[in-house]
Amino acid sequence: MILGIGSDLIDITRIEKTIARFGDKFLDRVFTPVERAKSDRRANRAASYAKRYAAKEACSKALGTGFRRGVFWRDLGVTNLATGQPTLTLTNGALERLKAITPAGMKAEIHLTLTDEPPMAQAFVIIMAVPA
Repeated sequence: MILGIGSDLIDITRIEKTIARFGDKFLDRVFTPVERAKSDRRANRAASYAKRYAAKEACSKALGTGFRRGVFWRDLGVTNLATGQPTLTLTNGALERLKAITPAGMKAEIHLTLTDEPPMAQAFVIIMAVPA
């Protein structure tokens, strides 16, 4: 059962300019330490951050809240499964919202796809409920 769907498209140069203007203030506000470590190792750092930014936006849409009702940027972290497949790890308000929309006897699965074709980056999220 699909609980939510979200997508986001962002201009990589927008993230690049924001990083240049606000630096660590922006990065610390939006990204988890794991995301920062991973993105800072990439050759195209701005594209890596842009994809993660888009994933957070898409997931907040799939949760049905956007960034309000207790859901904050760092409550959504792009991580990878053992297979390397990207997913999102939710904490705090985002995790509470996920629990609230997941029916009893079910568990939530978050499916994420990321792509970029400069100057754009895109993310698509599907949140599904499957039997526990």
